[in-house]
Amino acid sequence: MREVVVSERDAGQRLDKYLQKILAKAPKGFLYKMLRKKNITLNGKKAAGGEKLQPGDAIRLFLSEETLEKFSPDAQAAQKRQKGLRPEVIYEDDQALLLNKPAGMLSQKSAARDYSLTEWLRDYLDGEGFGQNSPGFSPGVCNRLDRNTSGIVAAGKSVRAQQQLAELFKNRSLGKYYLCPVQGALKEPGRLKGYLKKSEKDNKAILCGEKEAGAAYIETAYRPLGGNGRLTLLEVELCTGKTHQIRAHLAGLGHPLVGDAKYGGAQWARVCERQWGIRCQLLHAWRLETPACDGALKALSCQAFYAELSGPFWDFLQKEHLEEFMPWKKKSERTRL
Repeated sequence: MREVVVSERDAGQRLDKYLQKILAKAPKGFLYKMLRKKNITLNGKKAAGGEKLQPGDAIRLFLSEETLEKFSPDAQAAQKRQKGLRPEVIYEDDQALLLNKPAGMLSQKSAARDYSLTEWLRDYLDGEGFGQNSPGFSPGVCNRLDRNTSGIVAAGKSVRAQQQLAELFKNRSLGKYYLCPVQGALKEPGRLKGYLKKSEKDNKAILCGEKEAGAAYIETAYRPLGGNGRLTLLEVELCTGKTHQIRAHLAGLGHPLVGDAKYGGAQWARVCERQWGIRCQLLHAWRLETPACDGALKALSCQAFYAELSGPFWDFLQKEHLEEFMPWKKKSERTRL
């Protein structure tokens, strides 16, 4: 018999979901059968699997060591690391983290060989018992950025914190602001509204003038920070959060992002590569504003967090003399906009 005591960070999830983590190789049918036969109990009583776990709950597994070993996660599982991509930790407490994801790194892996921000996060927290193959709650990112988009990504270190963060992103309670240089001159701020649907054929977002089947409402606000006559540096507020929303909306306005071949077209992509050596969109999630929060996220309540720019994006701004229009030039000069 093995007993597992639920920790604070694992509380809030369903019993069956927790069992699927600590006995990752066991079929779901086997787990429910063991619950029915009381070979797995919760606080000494029969359980159905849908119970929400609380700190201190005792789960007893009346299974042989051979069976437990058979269905436990593979401790020897290895993943390929992407060298040179290291996120910056912007903020961390015992419940949550905010990371500055570098361009080129996936938020979540799309293939077994990938080493994404999620795997990096679990390796980073390994000393706190969150290792890649640790049973129980596994921390993960609560918002995703495209591979070549950099900036702020939030993650929970407990079930409650992760659920609360996910809800904030879902109900649009967070202020999400991006920086991007675009083609052409823009002088006045604006707000773009419309509908967007995704083409599965080429993984491209399509703008629609009116509501139609499969299309979701989108809203994007932008503010020009400055320009050089040929290019404009924008601050963009993501009012809704759909895939490629900023890229599609600004390209539809006639001002595609620098480096954006998918929405700016082949000719614009050639210009970006020839003049600046840029082969992907320059888009950075630079500021995240939080509403009043309680519970697991109390420490994050009513704050603004910033992610520094670096690499090719920052080099480009300097080459085109756009860095002077940045909302700050040094960390000591940061101000709320």
